[in-house]
Amino acid sequence: MAIQGYEGSFHHMAATEYFGKNVAVIACATFKDLVKIAGTKKESNGGIMAIENSIVGSILPNYGLLQKSNLQITGEVYLPVKQHLLVDPGVRLEDIKEVHSHPMAIQQCLEFLEKHNWKLVETEDTALSAQMLVLQHKKAIAAIASSLAAELYELDIIVPNIQTQKNNYTRFLVVERTEDATEAADANKATVHFATDHTKGSLATVLTIIADNGINLSKLQSMPIAGTNFKYSFYADMEFNNLNELNKVLKLLKPHIDMFKNFGIYKNGNI
Repeated sequence: MAIQGYEGSFHHMAATEYFGKNVAVIACATFKDLVKIAGTKKESNGGIMAIENSIVGSILPNYGLLQKSNLQITGEVYLPVKQHLLVDPGVRLEDIKEVHSHPMAIQQCLEFLEKHNWKLVETEDTALSAQMLVLQHKKAIAAIASSLAAELYELDIIVPNIQTQKNNYTRFLVVERTEDATEAADANKATVHFATDHTKGSLATVLTIIADNGINLSKLQSMPIAGTNFKYSFYADMEFNNLNELNKVLKLLKPHIDMFKNFGIYKNGNI
């Protein structure tokens, strides 16, 4: 499966959570590369891609990447973001002079880091920071990364769970090529994209139809429509008890929306 980042990244952890520890991953430098490789049959069986975080919100460009791709959502994973301070085996806390990691990881751990007089060095990836620590073998350097990175690169977790916000989750989407995607027998969630005609009350009408027919709208994300003056389309996560409920609502919505795309029907993930 294609992932964004290196082996030992949180994308890799999400892949193992969904597919098991033996899943083979293809590291991609960017989300654009991930979508390209996930959509190429000769290169992968699909991919797993972050779409939102419980603290910082949606990763908006990824919706656009999905919109232009040949991929469908077939599952999701909610992964707790737990950052750990990693060192070479035998290194003590008092030996550390520098801490290396991705800027976001450093920001997530500032409350802990500011208690120490360490130089903070930004890198392109948390797992890469752990990998470079192994190659450098410097007692004065530590890295912030996942427990999987510690396991893969045989590093010690000298201080676990140093992130400031302990309740921090990232949601990942499992994506596969449309021609290969299969609908889960226990599917109870759909991600769709639609636009209204932008007349007064049109969005309220759509939301009322959804609510009145037993569908839980667990997310509604607006996105500007390129080439228009402040007109928006919407990405929605819809949770339902059975497919008949979903199909009924989609049929009722049809006269009230200008465009529609179903990104996938799948089983919701557990937090």
